[in-house]
Amino acid sequence: MGKGISAAATTAYIGVGSNMGDPLNNCRKAIDMIDHIDGCQVTEISPFYRTEPVGDTTQDWYVNGAIKVETTLEPGELLRSLMSIETDMGRVRHRKWESRIIDLDILLYGNEVIETNDLVVPHPLMHQRRFVLMPMGRLDPKRIHPVLKKSMAELMDHLIPEGQAVVLLSEI
Repeated sequence: MGKGISAAATTAYIGVGSNMGDPLNNCRKAIDMIDHIDGCQVTEISPFYRTEPVGDTTQDWYVNGAIKVETTLEPGELLRSLMSIETDMGRVRHRKWESRIIDLDILLYGNEVIETNDLVVPHPLMHQRRFVLMPMGRLDPKRIHPVLKKSMAELMDHLIPEGQAVVLLSEI
């Protein structure tokens, strides 16, 4: 979290999660790798949470958090860099909602609304997921969702907690 980024940088938020191996260390390693991407600087890290799996509820619980980055990368370049980190850390994609060593999702990219074959921003499910909104609310509770026009705190207030347990990990 040290290198300078130009004034033309965009603020992006990235969701970070893992439920294989040592999930907390996997998240920390991925964040460090993101901070080493040329044109990307991690400026803030949310607390980490132990979270109930969504989708395939038979798998292990996750560790989830979110980070704020300043980046000069275009959204597609940022996505490719994040996917490269996932691959380097050993992620293999077989099916939706499977266990993963690391999961990196662009949640927000400035105030942009992006819909391509490879990328949808804001993340299309973030407003329905406590494991995303809880860390986002800690990073920037007043941040406005560019499509729904509600703050992260307002979105969190409207979530039903059943099936989405989120427990703050002890800060180490």
